[in-house]
Amino acid sequence: MVNTPADTVTTSEIAIFARLLSNAKGVMSPRLARYVLTLGFSDNEQARMEDLADRNQRGRTTPDEREQLMSYVKAGHLLALLHSKARKALKSRKDR
Repeated sequence: MVNTPADTVTTSEIAIFARLLSNAKGVMSPRLARYVLTLGFSDNEQARMEDLADRNQRGRTTPDEREQLMSYVKAGHLLALLHSKARKALKSRKDR
């Protein structure tokens, strides 16, 4: 295992999982990239997130609901990161 300075490697769950989906060079395979770009939240999940966010802004969420909202936020960040990596992987294939 290669030792790297702690400040150069992101160790959040999101960053670790994103690295798991990449090869050693940090680039997704085209097949995986195309699949990742199909992933997204369902209409029901989007409605739930909007409801939680709206109620949270008005101070009307329970601690459990705030935790659920933060889980959606983290999942959304992971999805955005994966989509970005997928688009980059497919673009780099076209540039060759």
